[in-house]
Amino acid sequence: MRFLITGGAGFMGSNFVRYIVGKHSDAEILVYDKLTYAGRVENIEDILDGKRVRLVKGDICDEGQFQETVRDFKPDVVVNFAAETHVDRSINEPAPFLKTNVFGAFVVLETARKQDIPLIIHISTDEVYGDMEGKPPATEESPFKPSSPYSASKASGDLLAQSYHRTYGLPVIILRPSNNYGPYQFPEKLIPKTIIRALYGYSIPIYGRGDQVRDWLYVEDFARAVEIVIFKGKKGEAYNIPGFNEKTNLEVVKTILKAMNKPLSLIKHVEDRPGHDRRYAMRGDKILALGWKPKTPWEEGIRKTIEWYISNEWWWKPLLSDKYFSVETPWRR
Repeated sequence: MRFLITGGAGFMGSNFVRYIVGKHSDAEILVYDKLTYAGRVENIEDILDGKRVRLVKGDICDEGQFQETVRDFKPDVVVNFAAETHVDRSINEPAPFLKTNVFGAFVVLETARKQDIPLIIHISTDEVYGDMEGKPPATEESPFKPSSPYSASKASGDLLAQSYHRTYGLPVIILRPSNNYGPYQFPEKLIPKTIIRALYGYSIPIYGRGDQVRDWLYVEDFARAVEIVIFKGKKGEAYNIPGFNEKTNLEVVKTILKAMNKPLSLIKHVEDRPGHDRRYAMRGDKILALGWKPKTPWEEGIRKTIEWYISNEWWWKPLLSDKYFSVETPWRR
């Protein structure tokens, strides 16, 4: 089977590539990635062999290059991980999010339509549903109510995918995962930032009181969900992929510090970010009906993630100059 994986050098994409390489000996994988700050050759370098796993540097917004790449590779499935994903960056600089997450999604869908690709998997997010505080967990039919430029851009990509199925019969499936964590995640995100800052004895920034609730899913469990949907999912459907691990941000940081034997006094509460959602929560009935459920308990996933970052300083040390690794909130000019 031939997989074309856009954004396959990013956090979630690279973990999916690794999962497929390990699980399917007959898979041929073409990673198509812009190689931005978070999409790094280092994430897949050890499995690139020029045959089973190849890399093309490219932007999904470049219609000509993407169409040519798809035409030459002739994939059985396109999995679109390519996206700008960090909420803080979207608040500070929205334009790249609109370009990649909306126009880029259009290019992928339109290319798939013109070239009759058998299956397209569009990776979305639970954030399209907006703040779920005081509400029952979202189903796939819940209304969209995005709060940030990031989530609004992802909701727009979802709507495009839905319209392409309805209008053109495009064989697309949408996945909306909860917060992923694990190896190869850029340290702008809460869990790797906390681990690395704790290793150095730096203060750990927490927005507001830290009582915002997120649902956490180990990235390998999400990779399994993508695989199951590819082989068992219904075209035209959307699938929520919850982790069933609702934790406050403060709980997450305290769990990490305790596991690393670091003092809780490292926690520093900082000004909350604009439009910060209080809670994300989803039902997962559709994906559970396909036979999937998360296998990695929260404590085990955190332990494995901490161990990976401790053992792979070579990977994250070059990233410490990034301004989103710092304590200060990025919208302060």
